[in-house]
Amino acid sequence: MEPLILVSIAISFFITYLTLPLWIKKAKQIGLMWEDMNKTERPKIAGSGGAMVVLGFSIGVLMYVALQTFIFNSSTHLIEILALFSVILLVSGIALIDDLFGWRKGGLSKRSRIILVIFTAIPLMVINAGTSSVFLPIIGGIDLGIIYPLIFIPMGILGATTTYNFLAGYNGLEASQGILVLGALSIVTYITGNPWLSVICLYGVSVLLAFYIFNFHPARVFPGDIMTYAVGALIATVAILGNIEKIAIIFFIPYIIEFFLKVRGKLNKPSFGKTNSDGSLEVPYKKMYGLTHISIKILKKIKGNKKVYEKEVVWLINVFQLIFILIGFLIL
Repeated sequence: MEPLILVSIAISFFITYLTLPLWIKKAKQIGLMWEDMNKTERPKIAGSGGAMVVLGFSIGVLMYVALQTFIFNSSTHLIEILALFSVILLVSGIALIDDLFGWRKGGLSKRSRIILVIFTAIPLMVINAGTSSVFLPIIGGIDLGIIYPLIFIPMGILGATTTYNFLAGYNGLEASQGILVLGALSIVTYITGNPWLSVICLYGVSVLLAFYIFNFHPARVFPGDIMTYAVGALIATVAILGNIEKIAIIFFIPYIIEFFLKVRGKLNKPSFGKTNSDGSLEVPYKKMYGLTHISIKILKKIKGNKKVYEKEVVWLINVFQLIFILIGFLIL
């Protein structure tokens, strides 16, 4: 990889790392503070820190475009990069509105979110991103034609964006999961002949690493929908542009499972645990309505009904994610 590109990736990291303390300070001043639901004392933590993640990522991508244009004299994939950039900005704007409306008060309505997120896929639709040919079991190869950009692309963006937001609410969970999935996608896109997408994924990894420093237990800032929506949209967009939907779906299986668990609870059962006075967690319901609940129960059995803590839940889910990443590489 060109040294200048590595430098730009490092700059993205430091932009996020250096601006987050300023965001935290400002969030406290304006009252953008949310309760840490997995702590007994429910401390107030700065919200929507994902805005600085999007900022760092955006500047990184624009630096990459500038390097391609002025240094490497190449216009290859610039249309695709700008379409990806547009999707992330549109999704982030919608998510920030949702954050500011307040998740405790319902934020945007479910219908509004669905409609607005579908519209964010338009940049990919208008450039006819990806390939319309798909392979189906028994049937074999089939060309979906105009159906692919009009139906499958917006459904892919909607599914990944909203589902990535379901598995959340624990210190370091959203950031660490994003690092794992985007890191894996950077390898896959490089192997499959799309190194430019590998670079885009590495910008995502770098800014999430910077955010994780402030978000791991005990968190000093929360990501908000602005980060989870952006990461989900980035994963879907990379999969579409790289024609690696099959591998991306395998990587995304934990979120697909989470989706069905949330539907089981009619989308009204949050992922938080029931906190004890010593900070340990219990499953809050008789039934399981999220991977976090299943993780608490599994850890209870592994530890012989001893105390289970938030950090352990996050690590177990990360291990679960790594299993599906390895499976994806095996069938690559």
